[in-house]
Amino acid sequence: MSVQASRNHSAPWYGRVLYRAKLIGQEPTSVVGLLLILLFGWLIVVPVISLLSDAVLVQFGDERRTGAMTGEFTLYYLQRALFSPISELFFWSPLMNTLAVAFQVILFSLVIGGLLGWLVSRTNVFGKRWLATLLIVPYMIPAWTFALAWHNLFKNRSVGGQRGWVEAMGMTPPDWLAYGQIPIIVILTLNFIPFVILLFGNALRNLDSQLEESARILGASPRYIASRIVLPLMLPALTSASVLIFAKVLGEFGVAYVLGLPVDYNVLSTSLYRSIESRQTGMAAVLAGTIMLLGILSLMIDLYLIREAKRFVTLGGKSSLKRVTALGSWRMPASALAWVVFVVSVCVPLATLFLSTLMHVPGIWQWSNFTLDYWVGQDLRTIAMRQGILLTPELWQVVWNTVWIVGVSALIAGILGLLVGYVVVRSPVKGIGPVLRQITFFPYLVPGIAFAAAYLSLFAVPRGPIPALYGTYLILILALIADEMPFASRAGISAMMQLGRDPEEAARVAGARWWRRLLTIIVPIQKGALVTGILLPFISGINGLSLFIILSVPSTEVLTTYAIRLIDYHYTQAANAVVLLIVVLAIAGTLAAQKLTRTNLAEGLGR
Repeated sequence: MSVQASRNHSAPWYGRVLYRAKLIGQEPTSVVGLLLILLFGWLIVVPVISLLSDAVLVQFGDERRTGAMTGEFTLYYLQRALFSPISELFFWSPLMNTLAVAFQVILFSLVIGGLLGWLVSRTNVFGKRWLATLLIVPYMIPAWTFALAWHNLFKNRSVGGQRGWVEAMGMTPPDWLAYGQIPIIVILTLNFIPFVILLFGNALRNLDSQLEESARILGASPRYIASRIVLPLMLPALTSASVLIFAKVLGEFGVAYVLGLPVDYNVLSTSLYRSIESRQTGMAAVLAGTIMLLGILSLMIDLYLIREAKRFVTLGGKSSLKRVTALGSWRMPASALAWVVFVVSVCVPLATLFLSTLMHVPGIWQWSNFTLDYWVGQDLRTIAMRQGILLTPELWQVVWNTVWIVGVSALIAGILGLLVGYVVVRSPVKGIGPVLRQITFFPYLVPGIAFAAAYLSLFAVPRGPIPALYGTYLILILALIADEMPFASRAGISAMMQLGRDPEEAARVAGARWWRRLLTIIVPIQKGALVTGILLPFISGINGLSLFIILSVPSTEVLTTYAIRLIDYHYTQAANAVVLLIVVLAIAGTLAAQKLTRTNLAEGLGR
């Protein structure tokens, strides 16, 4: 044992405590890690536990039904949801609808997205550099935006309200086309096609074409090469896309709300929303737990498949040969197909929303029917909205709410994400990094509508020294921070893994304390990762609906909930104008993020 170690061991206990405190002051990474674990445990784990407990504890007002006191253990809500006379309407039918929508969306997305991914990655399709970017535009726009456009085109008066464009032009769309499962599947398919293009196109880009060329030299037919070589190597990417689409469909609320509720076509997310609206807390907990369980299982399957995919690698490495397939006589039809998909998924919906804001009566193509009243008009004949949307003070209050709530949340999430990355990579205490990594990733496993229900469960009433936060700005900020941590923390972890210890070690030798090293070395070097960790949550927050629809109230309204409220009040033109503002913010934010971080969603496609 060294002399210094002997002295430390023989020193009084308070001396050893002071010595360790001094060391921690110089290198508090592990302490910061523990504080972050406690913070995210409260923001992420505790709300989920609170939600799940609501499914097995008697809720206030249900004492007579359950025959027990508030807070006591009960199986009443599980029995009511799964086996009671209302279980078919409340649980099983929404579950079957959710699964039916999810599997059909996966099928159509894979077929169309896989074909388009191949066209822009491996063929001489016309304008493929443009298509590589244009085809992923729907990925930047909220899915429920397209649902509103569909509603404007095909809605009919059989369920009340105004007539749509098609009915105004003399044709009445059947209910199955205007509402319910078919339009929901179409809209979600158009929204997830870019998702498949990105995953499948990137996998094709990294596939060494020498494998195909060797098979071709040996006399294999194109069909044989596609079915026995290319497709098996693409299965991991396609399977991953399928699982992730399934997880996203589980939490999709806006599309089913716009196109399903008018005809009582419920999925799990809308059934959960109705339960919360009717204050059936225990039943809502059962539904949210089901959504959460399905989401966790699907993403666990994805992680397993990714690990399995690593067993199948090609020896050729990254594509050393990029062979472009000449389409010949199919070039024109294939190009037309790709451009038609872009027009149908982007141009038609956005043009529909924009033109509807300029019409007194939808679908009437006469100059006298066009107006700017819904944008800048005054003394309108509507009951509540007496001015155009741009002249309505309420809109600008909502815009301000959106910008500052989402902006503050994104800023805090970005900073915390960088701290998480630092602790995960630098912490000398084994276990802190892995625990922190898993906790911050957990919200990705929980669909947004279920996560919002978890926050409502925890913060709707006072909990010890913490007052009830429902109806305040703080609950929205906390929920957004927690919900966006998977993106912010991954940006921080990825950046810190690429940064060596040398700059910090030099500063430590020079006597710089931990906070000084963090602010003057880490933050300046990692400013790109910090910007990414802020912009990604900001863009997601601008588009977000599921969290806000559950947690916001009129005084904390944001653009997405404001648009939904206008839809509910049948102010269609004003609602569409607000939606267009959201689309502009979403696309502008995405392009700004790509420019500032020097990245490109379509990188690798169309080259």
